[in-house]
Amino acid sequence: MSHKKSKILVTGADGFIGSHLVEELIRQGYKVKAFVYYNSFNSWGWLDSSPEEIKNELEVFAGDIRDPYGVKEAMKGCDVVLHLASLIAIPYSYHSPDTYIDTNIKGTLNVLQAARELGIKKVVHTSTSEVYGTAQYVPIDENHPLAGQSPYSASKIGADQMALSFYRSFETPVSIIRPFNTYGPRQSARAVIPTIITQLAAGKRSIKLGSLHPTRDFNYVKDTVAGFISIMNGTYALGEVINIGSNFEVSIGETAKLIAEVMGVNVEIETEDVRLRPEKSEVERLWAENRKAKELLGWEPQFSGKEGLKRGLKETVEWFSNKHNLNRYKADVYNI
Repeated sequence: MSHKKSKILVTGADGFIGSHLVEELIRQGYKVKAFVYYNSFNSWGWLDSSPEEIKNELEVFAGDIRDPYGVKEAMKGCDVVLHLASLIAIPYSYHSPDTYIDTNIKGTLNVLQAARELGIKKVVHTSTSEVYGTAQYVPIDENHPLAGQSPYSASKIGADQMALSFYRSFETPVSIIRPFNTYGPRQSARAVIPTIITQLAAGKRSIKLGSLHPTRDFNYVKDTVAGFISIMNGTYALGEVINIGSNFEVSIGETAKLIAEVMGVNVEIETEDVRLRPEKSEVERLWAENRKAKELLGWEPQFSGKEGLKRGLKETVEWFSNKHNLNRYKADVYNI
């Protein structure tokens, strides 16, 4: 089912994945309203960097996902909501867990309540692979147990369950997309791949990281965006949780070496204590089973396996190596 004639609200449109998603939706001919976080600078986040032909097609609503009245106002006149707005930094969730409950759980509730009252045709709620915790078996499918190993992951489990409860209780048309570790241009330096790239691009050859042995399933942002559009249009996706991942497992240490190889430099890695998660909070292993996405949505990653990861890293490195882009980041500062 295509929503080409529908108006689509994207919450968190000013962020890393949200801005890429908005741009691709507009390129494909969708009508988009971008919900961005209100600020006195009138900044639209990463959408400020979008091409003029994108911005000219864009309707922008500045608000706060924690405000139920503003959320409902933003959703009026929309048919579909792609809900990405959330706090996502794990270290900051140790520092300020209360804000994660307000933003991630209550923000999601605000979207669901408004969707129910306004008769929204579809809500796609964004989950995260962090809800699984350390893999109890691999690859991780959607039936894997959930484990809140950080306040962030606990808040996302709560938000996911809230979304499913509205589907079950009120038949609110909800689907849940569960992306694994998305990376690409514009990603915050609180994430490991930009942390590595920005340090190397700034001329460092000895870089600081946290744990090197945990494994991740890195998903290039173009694949994640394609997953959102597939699940939005997926006829059989209602009430379903669907993993979006590359089905390729790689350690943080090996990822750092791949990035150094792509950038043509040698790298030494220093483990810095401040970057380490508490022992029981570290997610040691993530590896996505993506069969359900293939079967229900016809979605497949275009940047899969080691070669796909290297292609995605190359595009990411090219973006970060542009001096204008690199200057937006503080390579010398640990960003929680």
